Amino acid sequence: MLMATERLILRRFRASDAPTLAEYRSDPAVARYQSWDAPFPLEKAELAVRNFAASSPDEPGWFQYAIEHAAERTLVGDVGVRLHDNLKQAEIGFTLATAYQGKGFATEAVSAVLDRLFRLQGVHRVMGECDARNTRSAALMERLGFTREGLLRQQTFIKGEWTDDLLFGILASEWLARDRA
Repeated sequence: MLMATERLILRRFRASDAPTLAEYRSDPAVARYQSWDAPFPLEKAELAVRNFAASSPDEPGWFQYAIEHAAERTLVGDVGVRLHDNLKQAEIGFTLATAYQGKGFATEAVSAVLDRLFRLQGVHRVMGECDARNTRSAALMERLGFTREGLLRQQTFIKGEWTDDLLFGILASEWLARDRA
């Protein structure tokens, strides 16, 4: 399950990750478009890490990959995947600590996860959804070859307001065609 890229290691969460998870999820800029509120208490992070560690990337449900910076040996974010019951469709989401944003780490991490989903797990389709104001997440998905499939107006009530959601999707055939291009 361990994956390595040029600069990152994607792995299962471990108990020692909880303080760092609490730290970056407590950053208001990181939490802005996410379902949790900042601050993100250590106790909540410890519970989250236990739940993350107990799940499986090969079974239906959510699995959270820890993104570790290989050279620094530090947790810098996470990629979440919800594998559907049919094991052929998935949802993806990603979070990166502010200090590591804008440097290509999210693109590198999400690419590695997509590669695993399409090449090793045989997933047919992956979708992503983000707050329409989250232009950086939308741009990342478009950069990776996702197609913008829709806009859900005032879909989500979060942090006291109704927000629009953008829907994205990518098919295995589209991802695998990137190698031939």
